[in-house]
Amino acid sequence: MKDFIQLHQNDNVVIALKDLKAKTVITVDGQAIQLQEDVDRGHKIAIRDIKENENVIKYGFPIGHATMRIKKGCHGHTHNVKTNLDTQLAYTYSPELNTTVTPFEHREIHVYHRKNGEIGIRNELWIIPTVGCINKLAQRVKSTFLKEMGQLSNNVDGVFVFEHAYGCSQMGDDHITTKAVLQNITLHPNAGAVLVIGLGCENNQVAAFKETLGDHDSERIKFMIAQQQDDEIAAGVALVQALYEVMKNDQRQPAPLSSLRVGLECGGSDGFSGITANPLLGYFSDYLIGQGATTVLTEVPEMFGAETILMNRCETEAVFHQTVNLINDFKQYYEDNNQVCYENPSPGNKAGGITTLEDKSLGCTQKAGTSNVVDVLLYTERLKKKGLNLLQAPGNDLVATTALGATGSHLVLFTTGRGTPYGGFVPTVKVATNREMALKKPHWIDFDASLMLERSVDDVLAQFVDHVIEVVNGKWTQNETNDYREIAVWKFGVTL
Repeated sequence: MKDFIQLHQNDNVVIALKDLKAKTVITVDGQAIQLQEDVDRGHKIAIRDIKENENVIKYGFPIGHATMRIKKGCHGHTHNVKTNLDTQLAYTYSPELNTTVTPFEHREIHVYHRKNGEIGIRNELWIIPTVGCINKLAQRVKSTFLKEMGQLSNNVDGVFVFEHAYGCSQMGDDHITTKAVLQNITLHPNAGAVLVIGLGCENNQVAAFKETLGDHDSERIKFMIAQQQDDEIAAGVALVQALYEVMKNDQRQPAPLSSLRVGLECGGSDGFSGITANPLLGYFSDYLIGQGATTVLTEVPEMFGAETILMNRCETEAVFHQTVNLINDFKQYYEDNNQVCYENPSPGNKAGGITTLEDKSLGCTQKAGTSNVVDVLLYTERLKKKGLNLLQAPGNDLVATTALGATGSHLVLFTTGRGTPYGGFVPTVKVATNREMALKKPHWIDFDASLMLERSVDDVLAQFVDHVIEVVNGKWTQNETNDYREIAVWKFGVTL
């Protein structure tokens, strides 16, 4: 492996690909540069003198400015680089639409066809509490059913309870969003059947939940109010048994890849995220969209500093204005809570080599590839248009994964440089940015994108496409194998 990589010809920094010691000599464009200090892998090295207040350039864009002179061969990071970003901005639509059609090999997937015309990539039986105080009751219904049932049909991928802390003592938007997220999960096509269990006295009443759920298959979605049952466990088990009988003979059938909806996310990023895993997801997103499929990018704070790239790819001026509102409304959300917009990189991000929010965002938005933006979704909205969508949600991993699943995405592709074991309620494919972490945590990681440093993009993309299609066709992800399946609801306001 090389010692460093320069990401754009206009950059005044390069990225160390391995830990480098002081006095190591690297050659950039024929110029020999001696390192003046140790530099960890993933971190930045100045390849010329950068003056105080001069922009530091990475990916061909400013990621901040130097707070002091950074000499050639020195480490550029949080001790000498500061963000250029400020609060809400005015934007102008300057479209730079992608008109290139990427050639592709037609691929077929094998999935479950639902009555409403949607497809599911899993056939699972879900139990969803409307309120957190019956989480364990729901778990007892599940465990009792499984004990009585013994072995499940090969066509059923499992029975799962999605616990959460909410559904009562919430006001206004918090109550509305909790109900909407749980309703979207209830309607998700990865579930062959769903039992919704309420307590009976909570804010999130079963009657209101059912009334506003919309069109649904009453054979495959059942409801129970625990306080109305003499033996709530027996009643719940009986309903689960009835649901199981409806779904147990479901079979996978062929479908075009254009049916697929995929969420794009990252977490625990490092200096390699924008070099390996995020670009790989961008190539994959373009590949899917070329076949008529759908991808969704979220984590709005991690667009700050790179938002104009997305804005200029909006296919219409109306979508551009939606994107402007997406960005500025999220900045207002920070300000309303007396928080600074631009101190986003976490300690783990900084340790991995990410210096500013621009640095992180320019790497994060590469997950969106080069496709045009077709729609912008508010939190809890479901997908309506094929192509690249943007979704309102924060950068918190579990909240963002849940939000992506709630749009109707069949799975989430999650890039990580630091590693994380969790998974959402849909399959969560972990894509490692670096080889060391992939080797250390094979029980967390599904795909090693460090191959991008060793092989051609076409080769790695082809391997990744094959892997994702295997997951779509039934191969379990590591989070599924470990039975790490969680949901989290974005909370805005007061809890009574």
